[in-house]
Amino acid sequence: MTTVTAVVNPAAGQAGTAKPFKLIRHSAALAKRSLLKTLRTPEALIDVTLQPVIFLLLFTYVFGGAIAGSQSVYLQYLLPGILAQTIAMSATAIGVNMNTDISKGVFDRFRSLPIARSAPLVGAVLADFVRYALVAVITLTVGYAMGFRIHTDPLQAGAALLVAATFALALSWVSVFIGMLARTPGAVQGFMILLVLPLSFGSNTFVQTDTLPGWMQGFVNVNPITHLAGLSRSLFLGGPVTSHLLWTCGWIVGLTAVFMPLALRAYGRKV
Repeated sequence: MTTVTAVVNPAAGQAGTAKPFKLIRHSAALAKRSLLKTLRTPEALIDVTLQPVIFLLLFTYVFGGAIAGSQSVYLQYLLPGILAQTIAMSATAIGVNMNTDISKGVFDRFRSLPIARSAPLVGAVLADFVRYALVAVITLTVGYAMGFRIHTDPLQAGAALLVAATFALALSWVSVFIGMLARTPGAVQGFMILLVLPLSFGSNTFVQTDTLPGWMQGFVNVNPITHLAGLSRSLFLGGPVTSHLLWTCGWIVGLTAVFMPLALRAYGRKV
């Protein structure tokens, strides 16, 4: 009888265990690269620094009196909506940046490095979380200086910011997908603006839903920005949370389930 002895290579198991850690390390390094690139071109942060400030000042002091009868009252309604709108708009940058890197041949250099193919994408997503945090900090800081006040507690306020950042992450997969398909960075930005602007203004960001025409209310009631803004208002100021939370989570899951596989497939073909 012949005895067969199985030889186990311990290095193989260690290599398999090390792969996730290498991906994390490489992704963190590439996230740092993205942040350093942004710091060297500060104009790339206009959409997360000046834009929320301009919208807050413009709509509060120009339209606040006409819409709500008082700028201070309108600010309480407006700021959560501006946060939802701006953080959604900031999710468009990742597609533009990745398209730019691909067109400049940056990803050709990445292919020559001993890193996972997904590391540049994961690194870009990690770096974008800093943009989302910056949007939240600037919006709340300027809002507090103008008179906005949170009526709940820090836990609920933090939950509002976390959900908003998670929604932006889900929406960023749409931007990545378009960034992999479009020929130029300008085309990516144009497509995303055409998508995000109707969602932002066709919502309850600036006015209450019941003041809009009946034919428009149907769209507003299913608009993800409507429910993200409504959830932020409830968590900042108090009010019913369940409906807005379910709708927002549904949109997060739906956008991720549909566009993450499409974006990853398009990314794999591109790089």
